[in-house]
Amino acid sequence: MTRTSESPLHRIVVVGGGAGGLELASKLGKKLGKKKRAHITLIDANLTHIWKPLLHEVAAGTMDSNEDKIEYMVQARFRHFDFRLGRMDGLDRSQRQVKVAPTYDADGFEIIPRRSFNYDTLVIAVGSNTNGFGIPGVQQYCVYLDSAEQAERFHQTLLKNYIRANTQTTPLKEGQLHVAIVGAGATGVELAAELHDASNQLVAYGMDRITLEQDVKISIIEAGDRILPALPPRLSLAAQAQLQQLGVRIYTNERVSRVTEDEIHTASGHIIPAQMKVWAAGIKAPDFLKDVDGLETNPINQLVVEQTLQTTRDENIFALGDCASCPQPGSDRPVPPRAQAAHQQASTLVKTIVNRLEGKPAEKYVYRDYGSLVSMSRYSTVGSLMGSLMGSVMLEGRLAKLVYITLYKSHLMALQGFFRVALNTLANLLKRSARPRMKLH
Repeated sequence: MTRTSESPLHRIVVVGGGAGGLELASKLGKKLGKKKRAHITLIDANLTHIWKPLLHEVAAGTMDSNEDKIEYMVQARFRHFDFRLGRMDGLDRSQRQVKVAPTYDADGFEIIPRRSFNYDTLVIAVGSNTNGFGIPGVQQYCVYLDSAEQAERFHQTLLKNYIRANTQTTPLKEGQLHVAIVGAGATGVELAAELHDASNQLVAYGMDRITLEQDVKISIIEAGDRILPALPPRLSLAAQAQLQQLGVRIYTNERVSRVTEDEIHTASGHIIPAQMKVWAAGIKAPDFLKDVDGLETNPINQLVVEQTLQTTRDENIFALGDCASCPQPGSDRPVPPRAQAAHQQASTLVKTIVNRLEGKPAEKYVYRDYGSLVSMSRYSTVGSLMGSLMGSVMLEGRLAKLVYITLYKSHLMALQGFFRVALNTLANLLKRSARPRMKLH
């Protein structure tokens, strides 16, 4: 292992502060950093963390991201690791260095110069971005929900469009308050339900010149034959029935061919008018990972890893979460890009890195599918849970909603501990009656 006089401890660098990366850095800090057995550094391009499965609520305004963000610097202090602000854009494996791009402020002034960080063990957990598949107009006219900033921008656009529609003296244009969501996975379905709730809230808070049944239309466009393909067909049908009851239009077996400023065109000839468009179909890992310093990647830029989560061409570099293509024993498909997989991989890597310090072999990661849950705002929740004792159990309604909330709280407890999460939960419950159900600014 490489050492320097300045850093005699084993240097662990985690790049990416998403669900898996932040959990890993926090657990390693508590287990190794606190005891001075290793030096842990987390690098992320943002100052705060928010659980990515909640970004649809931020976009609709039914969640204020400022109240649920975790500040990396605070988390680092309490969990005994270092945080460094920056975006990885390269790698030097021969020198064991992570290359980090300069950081600029909103006015374009450099506030942090280009840097590099030495490592003995490197974990890349930079997540994924939405994949537009090169379809004309997607990147130009559609909104992605890859970050809190993108979700906030969409929310501001939503508010602006409703305010304009409520005060303009001319009739609304076709599609002016229409939202088209491409992709009927969990993000697309949850966003559609949240937007329906948000529309009702906006009208209730004074935008009463808008007629919901006539002026507001929400559409979901899906290339497959049903929504929520990760769920059993019965639950997909239940979710579809709930959405249709809310007035959401669902187009299945429709592939988008191009997107314009005001419309979405499908290969079958459908034209769906919408001034607000969200693309939630498909993912790819960040472009800088493509063959980064000779590491093996797949066609969507994911780092190809062994079952130990070690990259195939460097045993000192690991990858987890959406940016990793990890094999599943007995299957020709890799581990799916889901939050539960990143959580499991983080737990496995804690054991592996401790083993590395003790000269023991790496742990093998085996994906365990505990099911899926999809929340449709305050209207319903559907999903399935899987376990060795109970097999597959389908859930709907309030019980499913309770389990959905519990999953998020479990993520927070992995980061902050039971006591802090309990206090924050109590504080949020007390504040709920004194604030509107959606963010109005």
